[in-house]
Amino acid sequence: MEIDGIEIDAARQQQAREYARKRRRISYIDMAIAAAGIILILGAGLDRWLRNLQQSAVGGVPILGWQPHPGWYPLQILITFLILMIGYQLLTLPLSYYGFTLSRRYGLSTMSLKGWIMDLLKGFVLGLVFEGVVIMLIYALLAYQPQWWWLWVAIVLLFFSVIMANLAPVLIFPLFYKFTPLPEGELTERLMALVARANTKVRGVFTMHLSNKTTAANAALMGLGNTRRIVLGDTMTDRYTVEEIEVVLAHELGHHVHHDIWKLLISQSILMLGGLFVANLILHWVVEGLHLYTSLTDPATLPFLFLLMGLFGLIVMPISNSYSRRVEYQADEYALQSTQKVAAFKSAMTRLANQNLAEIEPSPLVELLFHSHPSIRKRLQHADEFASRGELAATPSVQP
Repeated sequence: MEIDGIEIDAARQQQAREYARKRRRISYIDMAIAAAGIILILGAGLDRWLRNLQQSAVGGVPILGWQPHPGWYPLQILITFLILMIGYQLLTLPLSYYGFTLSRRYGLSTMSLKGWIMDLLKGFVLGLVFEGVVIMLIYALLAYQPQWWWLWVAIVLLFFSVIMANLAPVLIFPLFYKFTPLPEGELTERLMALVARANTKVRGVFTMHLSNKTTAANAALMGLGNTRRIVLGDTMTDRYTVEEIEVVLAHELGHHVHHDIWKLLISQSILMLGGLFVANLILHWVVEGLHLYTSLTDPATLPFLFLLMGLFGLIVMPISNSYSRRVEYQADEYALQSTQKVAAFKSAMTRLANQNLAEIEPSPLVELLFHSHPSIRKRLQHADEFASRGELAATPSVQP
């Protein structure tokens, strides 16, 4: 299949299908390890055993018995959390390493083993910090607001998500990638013109140095407010035409014009609120009805809470992905309308499929459950439908 002089690489598509299948298999095994671990802990009573072990150690280590509120032992909860997270990381480390070798085998990763280990450690430490803060917040609210903790957690996490969306481009991403300003020239001028037409402002156009980690291409409009910036992977700037990069960036601007970041944050918060409310009902039931734990803040409840979180994630994943695909479709529509470059859009999608080893047409069930973007095939069909509607006209006015 040829798209405006660029062919869908049949050999790469065969590799893409194989790679996607193996990556899904890794995900399934990862989920199975997590589920089996939690079931073993709950079924064997290891959750209560660990709680009792820490309680018995209070005589030798009094600080373990610290209670800011009756029944709430912050240090015991933190220790339980660290044991669970480090144990899970160690159990899945061989699987993570296999994923790393797999991406190298298919020509996607360019990282050295040392670089991969460093990124793994940085990601793990950041995850421990952020997730640890959330867990400690949950149990503090369980202690002081046992009936309404779920509502307060949802509100705080929404606020935290907004803060992180603003700070991530300047605090988090630079820990993993190097950023440099894109030199002045035709590409920068075109991208800034797109920004002006979208009635928004950015802090500049930056190159994200992906090539020392991957061969895959990517582009994004990162940040909120005073940290918003255009980011292009160097794996894109050295292979794509100016018009192709322009339509890819127009897609990202479409998210801003449609307020998609806020829509996604609010929709995720609503789903989370529902999940936390159900978790609240179940926790009260197992503690006050079944008397499986001594209190809502019992450190032994942590594995059970993780089980509830995992089940909630599985249930809402297809819902979140379905909404995300709709948002991405609208962003594609904006890119086509604002640039009027159907051919460049189609050639960019084709290049991305070939370069990023993306399945052009995954099975409907796989797309429904796991894909946050429409398939490449559907995005190409969208461009054809746009052209057939006769909408290659003046650029529409934009209201942010």
